[in-house]
Amino acid sequence: MSDGILLAVAGAHLQGQPLNHQLTDRGGVLVRATVTAPCYRLFALATEPPKPGVVRVAGGGVALGVEVWRLDPAAFGDFVAALPQPMAIGRVELADGSLVSGFLVEPIAVDGAADISRFGGWREYLAASGS
Repeated sequence: MSDGILLAVAGAHLQGQPLNHQLTDRGGVLVRATVTAPCYRLFALATEPPKPGVVRVAGGGVALGVEVWRLDPAAFGDFVAALPQPMAIGRVELADGSLVSGFLVEPIAVDGAADISRFGGWREYLAASGS
């Protein structure tokens, strides 16, 4: 599946997290763990299951831990079609300058949400918060 679509995930779709099966059930393959370019903020959303929202910012951003998964085009389309609002897929810049498809969130979703960017990633936030 070397010609598949790369997808960066930052929260509930990470390995060991509650929505990871949505990738593996579609034949998703973990390519690598990496970080984004330092131009994002991470927010704890009030969703079930809990998940973060990633927002690209013009200033004050941080690098966030992500996993990059590969899905074949049909599986990617099926996955994206099933995403609930306020989640979205856009282009995410990785630390090496490459752009891949990745999770973002509609800006309205972070109104009143806790900014958890200082943790550098969802797993680090969960560990620090005892979740």
